[in-house]
Amino acid sequence: MSREKPRRATLPPVQENIDKLEKALNEGNFYGTQQMYKSISARYVSAQRYSEALDLLHSGACLQLKHGQVICGAELAVLFVETLVKGKIPYDEDILDRVRKIYKAFPQIPVPSNLADDDDVQELAEALGAAKTRLEGCSSFLRAAIKWSAEFGAHRNGDPQLHAMLAEYMYSESPELDMARVSYHFVRGNNPKKFASTLVNFMSKCYPGEDDIAIARAVLIYLSMGNLRDANYLMDELKRQVASQELGFPQSDLIQFITFLLLTLERDALPLFNMLRVNYKSSIDRESAFNELLDDIAEKFYGVQRRNPLQGMFGDLFKMM
Repeated sequence: MSREKPRRATLPPVQENIDKLEKALNEGNFYGTQQMYKSISARYVSAQRYSEALDLLHSGACLQLKHGQVICGAELAVLFVETLVKGKIPYDEDILDRVRKIYKAFPQIPVPSNLADDDDVQELAEALGAAKTRLEGCSSFLRAAIKWSAEFGAHRNGDPQLHAMLAEYMYSESPELDMARVSYHFVRGNNPKKFASTLVNFMSKCYPGEDDIAIARAVLIYLSMGNLRDANYLMDELKRQVASQELGFPQSDLIQFITFLLLTLERDALPLFNMLRVNYKSSIDRESAFNELLDDIAEKFYGVQRRNPLQGMFGDLFKMM
C-alpha cells in the first residue's frame, strides 16, 4: 500500500488532462493527442481510478469523432468499453447514455451514387472506403458495448437499445448491405416499428426476389427466439406502412407460408406446422438459414428436440456480429 499512494498522487484530477488534451486536439494534433489519451487513461486504470479513466476516454472519443478522426475515435470508444469491463462497472442508464453519446458522434455520411467521369469514380471509391472505416469502427464499439451490457446486468442478449443502434448504423452506413446482419440486431432490439420502416425502405430499392426473403427472415428470427408478439406486430406494421405509402406488398409463396405459420403458432398444432414445412419446402429452401430457424421454432413452440444438439448454426453464425 505504501507504494500505491505516491503513484496515485502523481495523477492530477482528470479534468486537468481532459482540458489539456482537448486544447491539443483543437490545435490539430490528432495523432500525438491520441497517444496521450491512451497512455494517461492507462495510468488511471492502473491506479484503479476507473471513473476518471472513463471520463478521459469518453471525452477523447467524442472529440476525435467530432473532428472526423474516425479511427482514433473508434479506438478510444472501444477502450472506454474495455475499461468498463476492467472496472467491473455495472450496467445502468447513466453508462448507457454515455455510450449513446459516443454512438451519435460517429459520422453518418450518404455515399454518392451518381457517376459521370473518372473523377466521380475515384470519389466514390474514396467514399466507400471511408464508409467501411466508419462502419467497422462503430460496429466494433457497439459489439463490445453489447457484450459488456450482457455480462454486467442488462438482458442476457445485451441491451436492446444497443442492438437497435447497431442495426440502424449498419443499415445506413454499410457500403455492402447485409440485411441478415441488420435483421439479427433489430430483432434483439426494442423498436420493431423502426425495423418495419427499415424493411419498407429496403423493399423500395432491393433487387426483385429480395423483398419477401427479407420479410420472412425477420419474422423467422423473431419466432426462433419465441417472440410471436413482435413477429405479428412486424407483419402488421409492414402492411400498414406499405399501404400508407401506396406501395405493393410482396405476393409470393414464401409470404403465404409466413402468414400461415404465424396463424399456426397461435395454437398447439405441430402436425400442421410440419405439413407447412413440407408443402412450402421449395420456398423455404430459397434461403439456407430458414430450415435452421424453423428447427429453432419447432423447439421453442412445440418442444421438438433437435436430432443433433450441436445444430443451431444460424445463431452461432452471428455471435461475432
